Amino acid sequence: MTNPCVRIKQMIITIASGKGGTGKTTVTVNLAASIDRDDVTVFDCDVEEPNSHIFIKPEKISSEPISVMVPKIDTERCSLCGACEEICQFSAIAIVAKKIMTFPEMCHSCRGCAMVCPEDAISDGFRVLGNVHQGINAQGIDLTWGELRVGEAMSPPLISQVKERIKPGGIALVDAPPGTSCPAIEALRASDYALLVAEPTPFGLNDLALTVEALKKLKVPTGIVINRADDEPGIVEAYAKKEGIEILQRFPFSREAASICSKGELLVNEMPEMKVLFLELFDRLSNVLSESKKAGEVGK
Repeated sequence: MTNPCVRIKQMIITIASGKGGTGKTTVTVNLAASIDRDDVTVFDCDVEEPNSHIFIKPEKISSEPISVMVPKIDTERCSLCGACEEICQFSAIAIVAKKIMTFPEMCHSCRGCAMVCPEDAISDGFRVLGNVHQGINAQGIDLTWGELRVGEAMSPPLISQVKERIKPGGIALVDAPPGTSCPAIEALRASDYALLVAEPTPFGLNDLALTVEALKKLKVPTGIVINRADDEPGIVEAYAKKEGIEILQRFPFSREAASICSKGELLVNEMPEMKVLFLELFDRLSNVLSESKKAGEVGK
């Protein structure tokens, strides 16, 4: 096997899936642990239920609270003209019974209400979304992850804050939320490559197809990893062939692997055969990215 490390100098690779439970985080953390270089960083953007830290086990963790703007009303200056209520598309501010009310959880922090207020009665208040944590494990893997505040519904701004910690240079592995809704799209935005983890089932294929269509609109190059694969090629392989998407690796179903993951351990440290498969995955991924970069498709 050739050493692929010298061929990728800078790349944001997002590991995504159409549904939860496909093994997306397992692929992310084990791929990071397999790459033999010191500029690999992991960003867990599944902020509603982050779990990469369970496997990577970072030390000396630092945390930073993340807030967003919400309107703060000066009721003495407010004339109840209704301009703020009219411009807000998310019903985060309203006049009820001759009183102005705000609903911070619905606010998208656009500041439109403050800009149209003729009385200058709206200033910036703040709402805490959650926290961004960062740490490095004994192996030297740098992990940054977001943790959404309980009860908070607006995860994309926190995901954006996690991704802002991506530094120029090196390989950034982004663990995206499952699905194709706003959180997943925010994690996939500005990625150089998307690695989709799929299960070889009808449900897995359906969700995979939805994610592929979203990535076509985002114009992000895509490859597929099949987790808990059957012995023979099946419906996912047929779909990938039809769409012209390369399958970069197939991880077979293994009770031993499931047991190791349930204990929060890395497969590549416990199963030599799994480390071989992850090294093969990175080798193939490196070849694809190198060719794509030459063609000007990624890494611009």
